[in-house]
Amino acid sequence: MTKVDQIDEDAALARPDGFTPLSAEDEFARLLLRPHFAVTCETLVLAGFDAIERLTAVQPIEATGADRCRIAPHRWRAVLTAGTQHVLIAHNHPSGEARPSRADLDFTRKAADFLANLGVDLIDHLIFVDTGYFSFRRAGLL
Repeated sequence: MTKVDQIDEDAALARPDGFTPLSAEDEFARLLLRPHFAVTCETLVLAGFDAIERLTAVQPIEATGADRCRIAPHRWRAVLTAGTQHVLIAHNHPSGEARPSRADLDFTRKAADFLANLGVDLIDHLIFVDTGYFSFRRAGLL
């Protein structure tokens, strides 16, 4: 089960590690996730996996202004189908800045806690930009 420790947000915002350049993206990121992200608007994708890491669901969610980190209950239900044991969250930053914002850090912490209460593991939160993506797991933030 994922445990998200209290992190120093200022240090986390400055962390350069956790970035994977576009040229090193795996097929999952390149073929399944990246096509959901437009250059001009923010989109969030929830992906569910079963106990042996088979994809069970993909839910793209377009940003709706100020509520861009809010995920409606029916979207969570669609991903948390029978057998979903792991969830991956991904979204893009049209600004081109791959580092997580304070809102991204807060959202990730709350999502990990929510999922943990259901016995589901948050395996990563990825932030996509044109040049690659930032991984919360790889940066030590999960």
